[in-house]
Amino acid sequence: MGGALGLVLGLLLWVLGGAASEPHSVRYFHTAVSEPSPGVPQFVSVGYLDGEAFVYYDSETRRKEPRADWTSAIDDQQYWERNTRISQNNEQIYRVNLETLRERYNQSRGSHTWQRMYGCDLLEDGSIRGFDQYGYEGRDFIALDKDTRTFTAADAGAQITKRKWEEEGTFAETMKYYLENTCIEWLRKYVSYGKDVLERRERPEVRVSGMEADKTLTLSCRAHGFYPRPISISWLKDGVVQEQETQRGSTVPNSDGTYHIWATIDVLPGDRDKYQCRVEHASLPQPGLFSWEPQSNLIPIVAGVSVAVAAVIAALAGFAVWKSKQGKKGKGYNKAPGSEGGSNSSNAGSNPSV
Repeated sequence: MGGALGLVLGLLLWVLGGAASEPHSVRYFHTAVSEPSPGVPQFVSVGYLDGEAFVYYDSETRRKEPRADWTSAIDDQQYWERNTRISQNNEQIYRVNLETLRERYNQSRGSHTWQRMYGCDLLEDGSIRGFDQYGYEGRDFIALDKDTRTFTAADAGAQITKRKWEEEGTFAETMKYYLENTCIEWLRKYVSYGKDVLERRERPEVRVSGMEADKTLTLSCRAHGFYPRPISISWLKDGVVQEQETQRGSTVPNSDGTYHIWATIDVLPGDRDKYQCRVEHASLPQPGLFSWEPQSNLIPIVAGVSVAVAAVIAALAGFAVWKSKQGKKGKGYNKAPGSEGGSNSSNAGSNPSV
């Protein structure tokens, strides 16, 4: 997991009535910085539904605020007030944890970071999963194994926290219940609130271009303006996928809530007619095949160019390469009172001291 401030991203779906359906996910990212750079809040909390930010809090505004139009369906002022108070409390706990860890690792004062990432998924087959993990200085620190209600520590400093949390006993049980029950309950609610947005289908606009240099032709395939996020883009030679030869970019959000992605391949100029770009997406009845047409400047079917490509995920330090260590399905335990993500809240606010 990297240590620099950067963008984060996510996806996955909801199940109705036990029937197979598209997956959905909810993710929460918390980041605290002991001495942030100018313009960077000391504490930030962001919630994502299917990879798109929908709630936000920072230590400058000190208010839980909506970040998606569909959140207007949450017509409950107490919801926002309650989650504001919980986020304010978390802000204070994170500051204390930063000081504790600085002393534990015998570090000088300066900029140090403490992070948390947690959430839950509803999968296509109706199963659920959840995870809760922490990072210090952009590195793994400790993670919950919700099935055993124990913690995995990344180093000797984290072992101290592991012993403390496991001896206290209640935190792991609280989070297990939250991830398997409350989190899933609210994920279903959020999906129902944002159903028209989350389950819409927007076709990708695809452009294929080519550039020749040093006797090598670089073919580029770009897909713009599609939703939902999952997409498959690949280069074929004579109908055969060229997986090893293809370079791909990440699926990145546009400012309008859609996504874009690219894939390139280097070929011999004389072989250009052998190559096609294949795009598979939920909005397309069948995979689209696109070729480079340098003479006619033909824009392929599903064509046009989306120019609004400003990435907008409000993000947190070090989570760009922090992979989630997913938990497995299990049975619920008693609900923990007072934690954000209770019966009327959005996310788990149980942030114990380290």
